[in-house]
Amino acid sequence: MRFKSVFATGVLGFSLFVSANALARDIIMALIPAENNEEMIYTFEPMRAYLEKKLGQKVKIYTATDYAGVVEAMKKKRVDIAWFGPLSYYLAEQEAGAEAFAVGIRTGSDTHTYRSALVTACDSGIKSIADLKGKSVAFVDPASTSGGLMPTYMIKQATGLMPEKYFGKFTYSGSHDAAELAVKNKTVDAAADNDITYDNMIAKGLITTKTNCIIAYSDPLPGSPLVYRGDLPADLKKTIQDAIINAHKDIKVSGYGSISRYVAIAPKDYQLIRDLVRQLALKKDDMLK
Repeated sequence: MRFKSVFATGVLGFSLFVSANALARDIIMALIPAENNEEMIYTFEPMRAYLEKKLGQKVKIYTATDYAGVVEAMKKKRVDIAWFGPLSYYLAEQEAGAEAFAVGIRTGSDTHTYRSALVTACDSGIKSIADLKGKSVAFVDPASTSGGLMPTYMIKQATGLMPEKYFGKFTYSGSHDAAELAVKNKTVDAAADNDITYDNMIAKGLITTKTNCIIAYSDPLPGSPLVYRGDLPADLKKTIQDAIINAHKDIKVSGYGSISRYVAIAPKDYQLIRDLVRQLALKKDDMLK
């Protein structure tokens, strides 16, 4: 897995030296590639700049070519803070001692939850999960919650089979927007996504409700958290959390989808994800391919 940066990459080779209040090098914040990497970096830039100001310390953003790359980077202590999906957070918790500390509240609501969705071309004739048998279907990434874990659970619950056994051709698109475009361009019969990216792409005119139609939604999922390494100094973690959850008082906050503010969250709030992994009997290698 190739780890890439929009800044100089040499910082990744630094050893970790921790003082009582801060890191002796730049703080590294990583983003999973849920959507186009450049778009993700642009979206999180206001939060990066705000956090840098509040900490009085350089904060640099990195992205990886896949979800597993960010988990691995945190495991190797090359990343201090990360934006994960719920499942990739679970993996970072297992592999790197990560701790969820904040989650974005969706604009116009009082919740951070979102839903997985199964999407097909509106003129495909596919109306339900039953119609997907033997079809060509793209999920997002094995470590994606709404584009991997939850649609796997939905297919298993509805059919008794895992996706690779139920579909005729089963692939991964690498990102949510790529999955939607594969449906629009009819390179696959259907794809997994979530209601955040679907709405974003509708708003941008990249897809329409006449090209891409949702045939099934999941139950609500806990929102994608901001996470830090558990071995960071306690006072630094508190400063980071306080800055993020109070950011809306000073700036228009940004994040995955439209976010009005961030609120504190804790590892216990992601028990649903741990339970789903157990129910599906997924192994680490299944999710970190």
